[in-house]
Amino acid sequence: MNTTRTLCFVIAALSSYAALVYRLCQVGRSRGDSAYRALVITLLLQCLTFTMGAVAMGGKSFLGVGNLAILVMHVSAVAFCVSAQIILLRWATATEEAVRKVRYWLVTGVTLSALLTALFFIADGPGRPATDFNTGSGQPLVLTYLLVFIVSQAVPCVTIFRQCGPYARMTGKASLRQALRLLSVAAVVLFLYCLCRTVNILTAAWGIDIGVWQVAANIFSAAGIVVLSLSLTISSWEASAAKLLEWVRSYRAYRALYPLWRDLYESSPDIVLEPPGPAAVSDLNYRLHRRVIEIRDGWRDLRPYIDRSASGTGEAEADAGGGNESRQAFAEAAQIKQALHAKRTGTVPDHSKDAGDFDDRDTDNFTAEVAWLTQVASVYRKIG
Repeated sequence: MNTTRTLCFVIAALSSYAALVYRLCQVGRSRGDSAYRALVITLLLQCLTFTMGAVAMGGKSFLGVGNLAILVMHVSAVAFCVSAQIILLRWATATEEAVRKVRYWLVTGVTLSALLTALFFIADGPGRPATDFNTGSGQPLVLTYLLVFIVSQAVPCVTIFRQCGPYARMTGKASLRQALRLLSVAAVVLFLYCLCRTVNILTAAWGIDIGVWQVAANIFSAAGIVVLSLSLTISSWEASAAKLLEWVRSYRAYRALYPLWRDLYESSPDIVLEPPGPAAVSDLNYRLHRRVIEIRDGWRDLRPYIDRSASGTGEAEADAGGGNESRQAFAEAAQIKQALHAKRTGTVPDHSKDAGDFDDRDTDNFTAEVAWLTQVASVYRKIG
């Protein structure tokens, strides 16, 4: 179990350091922002908390004092919770009200830190086995110390969760709403950590061995800190992540359209304005637009060879694949395949679509157009 606990501390510490480094990279444009400074302080305390947790798991003493790493970890956790609460106030509360509540939380944090430090030394913390501070081992003073610590963590979780919902509805910034929702999730997961930790402490005091279930507290702690790290940084990386996902979707569509585009290009080389080439990161959007346009132009060039009397061809084969959209995609892909063959052989059907309307989709919505052509291209590749 010690290995699992250590791994959980390491995961929490790494996610904290990653969030801190990411935010420090933005110091140039956010140096004068008080909310930014509060965020950096919170992340520093978060890093210190879980670094001390890893140190405590690896040795009995820190700076020559037994179990000092545990005390530093707990005091840092209290300061970290207070700082997180202050960030939430700065995000969503009017200035005067925020100042009053910030003072309240600062006084509470200092009082709790002083109480924990006093209880630690009164309970002879430096001289006790480190395992006593995991479950309390039935020692009244250590038990009191641990329960005070758990309460200092649980109360901010409850207040943060209660505030995130109303604050998220109040704000007009989408990124801030997302951050507040993630913060509420982190508060729930960390509250579950507090519950599991309380169970560990009380069952040990009553002489009940719950075995491997003791590790649940560490797992909830690591998961909550990872979500918390995401919530404290999402406002700055969400837009970049959305752009990256959009690029990935565009690249996949660009590749998926290639078989259909290639056969249409071979049939009608004039549809291409520029020599074909690989799409670079910078011009992918342009090349995807060009590919869609070129497919449509090549499709129109095939109208004299599309047999109108065969419009229902292949619908039976498409029935197994889904609804009307799938049948349409199959029908159009089959028509393109037949028209390309007819053009190569010079066979013009008696009832071609050249004399009627072309079954174009709504090209004003480019995203929908790409999705439709990708579906047709996928069917086209399968029936090849």
